[in-house]
Amino acid sequence: MRKFLTVLLILAVPFLVVGCGNKKSNSKYTIIASNFPCYDFARAVTKDIDDVDVQMLLTPGGEMHDFEPTPQDIINIKNSDIFIYVGGESDSWIEDILNDIDPSKTKIIKIMDYVDLIDEEELDVLEDEEEHEDEEEEEYDEHIWTSPVNAIKIISRLKEEIKEMDKDNSDKYEENANIYISELESIDKEFREIVSSAKRKEIVVGDRFPFIYFAKEYGLSYTAAFKGCSDQSEASAKTISALVDKVKKDNIPVVIKIELSNGNIANTINEETGAKVLEFNSAHNISQKEFDKGTTYVDIMKKNIEVIKEALN
Repeated sequence: MRKFLTVLLILAVPFLVVGCGNKKSNSKYTIIASNFPCYDFARAVTKDIDDVDVQMLLTPGGEMHDFEPTPQDIINIKNSDIFIYVGGESDSWIEDILNDIDPSKTKIIKIMDYVDLIDEEELDVLEDEEEHEDEEEEEYDEHIWTSPVNAIKIISRLKEEIKEMDKDNSDKYEENANIYISELESIDKEFREIVSSAKRKEIVVGDRFPFIYFAKEYGLSYTAAFKGCSDQSEASAKTISALVDKVKKDNIPVVIKIELSNGNIANTINEETGAKVLEFNSAHNISQKEFDKGTTYVDIMKKNIEVIKEALN
């Protein structure tokens, strides 16, 4: 159904007024990013450059796994100089429009090409959705940005593409990227120090689990309800019981929920065990209030540092 709607949108695009998708009159270049990490990384590299307008496709507070583009979104992508997307399951609609984008006018960047990927089969969660019998293709977890090390790799590559787009500001892009990478290196160092001196090396997530790249990077084990891209939000009694037993058995002080979640599972575990509920943010999106305030990936990770510190001690 989702693919069918996307095809209808593609067919509708030629009948729309193309002028409404034009770039801002005060900028030479437009970069459109599919979600918050893509947006924030491009924004960081192009900071204080008036020639570049960076836009986020996903509405602040919206759920990336349910996103459907509007005809105007498709026009804006086709009129952009660079379009950045992740490339995973949530971006499947993009595959339907790629052939309709002129690569001589719009540079298409898939950030999953920039890092080593983890097969979703490696995810060990308590509830799993049924696989289609005819599904033979490998599916990789798309939440690559949850590892600050991956974020550094992405920004390093993204910087080069943006410099190619606008050679006049090349030195400034280089400077901006180096500043942001330096901040991320500090965050990476702090996570490593916390984990190395922690009482425990495991976390319990009463929610979806988009943190496999983070967990692998820092050597953490985990118990979680669902995969990161699961459309489930309510766990079975069996799953909740298993999470409660895990918290009690291993004396886990914190149960984690993710951002923009109803927190029902984590709250139930809290009622049964007394474990504190804390939010560990995957940074897939931010609220409208955070967006208006200019919240960055670095800001989110700094808050995550405090959460992981409490969760592991």
